[in-house]
Amino acid sequence: MKPIRTIVLDAGPILRNDPAVATVIAKSENVITVPSVLSEIRDHNARLRVETMLKPFLTIRSPRPQSLRFVVDFARKSGDFSVLSRTDLEILALTYELECEYNGGDWRLRKTPGQKNQNGTRPSKKSAAEDGQVRKVIEVGDAMPEVPIASEPPGSASVQLWGSNAQDEQKTCASMEVSGADQASTAMGDLKIEDEAPQSDPEGKSEEQQFEGAPEEQPSGADAESSDSEGWITPSNIKEHQAKNPSASMMPISEDSILQVACITTDFAMQNVLLQIGLNLLSPSLQRIRNIRTYILRCHACFQQVKDTSKQFCPRCGKPTLTRVSCSTNQKGEFRIHLKKNMQWNHRGDRYSIPKPVPGSANGKVGQAKGGGKGGWGQELILTEDQKEYRRAMNGKSASKTAKDLMDEDYLPSLLTGNRGRPGGRPKIGAGRNINAKKVR
Repeated sequence: MKPIRTIVLDAGPILRNDPAVATVIAKSENVITVPSVLSEIRDHNARLRVETMLKPFLTIRSPRPQSLRFVVDFARKSGDFSVLSRTDLEILALTYELECEYNGGDWRLRKTPGQKNQNGTRPSKKSAAEDGQVRKVIEVGDAMPEVPIASEPPGSASVQLWGSNAQDEQKTCASMEVSGADQASTAMGDLKIEDEAPQSDPEGKSEEQQFEGAPEEQPSGADAESSDSEGWITPSNIKEHQAKNPSASMMPISEDSILQVACITTDFAMQNVLLQIGLNLLSPSLQRIRNIRTYILRCHACFQQVKDTSKQFCPRCGKPTLTRVSCSTNQKGEFRIHLKKNMQWNHRGDRYSIPKPVPGSANGKVGQAKGGGKGGWGQELILTEDQKEYRRAMNGKSASKTAKDLMDEDYLPSLLTGNRGRPGGRPKIGAGRNINAKKVR
């Protein structure tokens, strides 16, 4: 029997071919996706691979409106709705729908982000001993597996007697137990208990040392403690070992367990929603992911969390105070942000006098040498997101990407021209860190 019953595929694993199609088919009984995933695959090799290898084993299904509505409401509460596409929401809704169908409801899932306990208890099931077979099915997320007991194991201490001669048989069993106890006590009395201390020879060596040879030198003091603690995993350093091991957040699926429904995706927002709901998430190596770690943006002024890492201004307060912080989501659906212990905000380059506006500088009629302070540093100064300078810079960024031709004879890379620009091609916010250094002291 295959370890996974149903796998829901996203477009990312199909495009990367990780895991391979043969591995997915060998490990799962059913492979399901939504129709919009196939329309996203435009690469020729990927489409050829899907048509020839995956499509004969692929089931295409659309989620119900009720499932889609639940996923949309959950993503809005968790803050991931703004970075999820329509296809992503359909994949999440289909995984949620199949989980409810196979497990008899959403009793092992969560309805809101941060919910500590599950929605309910496991529904009652009919006994599997009616057909004379005992089948062990372990659903991921249960506390203990349920195994129907077919018969009493041999050599059991408890014996149940029925019939008219029950008392006689009980007396016989009691006499047998007493006689067995007497024999055991007699045998124990014949034993001769010797002294536990080993006898030493005239040279001062014990018998154990005579057979094993000369004793090894034992480290003393701090060397002994360091040698004992080094390389061992203890409750005090288990977190450090898990952080060093990249596969510590993954748990392999045991051979005797069956994973009902699982989703494979490379999108962090989808992974975050899956773990917070309580759905099963698989890695490209088909191991169950217990927790994920990534980075988001957090406003240092109003503490707003932003999942879109391309933002430069906070959507709540409008200030350019977004900082990159690490975050994690564990198997219990708990979302945590890991901040620095003594983080200090650097105000370098934030306090300066803005140059007075010069007539004609807004529409570009005045040359670059006039206006905007010494050297024109105040021209095209961006301080807020709704400025036309910022919008113009963002539009020029997208236009420069499309207009750049690497095969042009006159094209020179930025390494030779010296025009490095901002990291990621984003426009510069403010006057920069070295703005106060331009003043003559």
